[in-house]
Amino acid sequence: MNNFASTAETNSPWRQILGVRFFVGDAPEAVEIGARGGLVVVPAAPALLELRSDPDYREALLEADLPITDSGFLVILWNLMMRDRIHRVSGLEYLKLLLLRPEFFQPAQCLWIMPSESALELNLIWLKKQGFAVEREDCYVAPKYGRPVTDPHLVDLVNRRSPRHIVIGLGGGVQEKLGLYLKRHCPGKPAIHCIGAAIGFLTGDQVAIPHWADQWVLGWLFRCAANPSRFVPRYAKALQLPALLWKYRSELPELIPKK
Repeated sequence: MNNFASTAETNSPWRQILGVRFFVGDAPEAVEIGARGGLVVVPAAPALLELRSDPDYREALLEADLPITDSGFLVILWNLMMRDRIHRVSGLEYLKLLLLRPEFFQPAQCLWIMPSESALELNLIWLKKQGFAVEREDCYVAPKYGRPVTDPHLVDLVNRRSPRHIVIGLGGGVQEKLGLYLKRHCPGKPAIHCIGAAIGFLTGDQVAIPHWADQWVLGWLFRCAANPSRFVPRYAKALQLPALLWKYRSELPELIPKK
């Protein structure tokens, strides 16, 4: 197996990592691509392990139009193993740049999908304070999804309102499946941004992550310090990623569904 990235590969803003075609250019370019329409996913290191055990999550990442390298751990491992120089595209930076686009200041251009009523209220207050054109009817509280992830009511809402952007702020492993479901059932081809907790970092629904911490890939440390019982086990799981990446590199891992 070749452990080195070719010259042609290093000149490309895309890399195939664990079978997923990741964008590895800069954040402004990622936003330009993502805003054109399609599915944007921001997989964290622990979630990438689900490529080998969750066929629905695997399918969502493979069919995404713009997977970005939010995982600094993945980027560091890839560069070391492949002697490459790819960049991390922070999901938080992506969201900040996305929110600068003029359509977010225009009515009915965005639909926000939130995990709970409390998160919706907090995020709505923050968005209004920033001057965004968002009202309660521009927000949707997601139900608890089963398998497979389906939501005909949400599809009907999207197709009636025809928003230019859909921002999904749910947990990793669920939001990507919902995003793919919407991509398949919404012919208007909205831009579907699966940004997870990123909006919560800005609004206070999640622990605040300073810009320098995000740039130095220390966001995980802030989250672990704020809620160790929840996040320490999650990030400890990511320690399995080096072995997975070493074995498969650019190839899609073998699917071994959970029993």
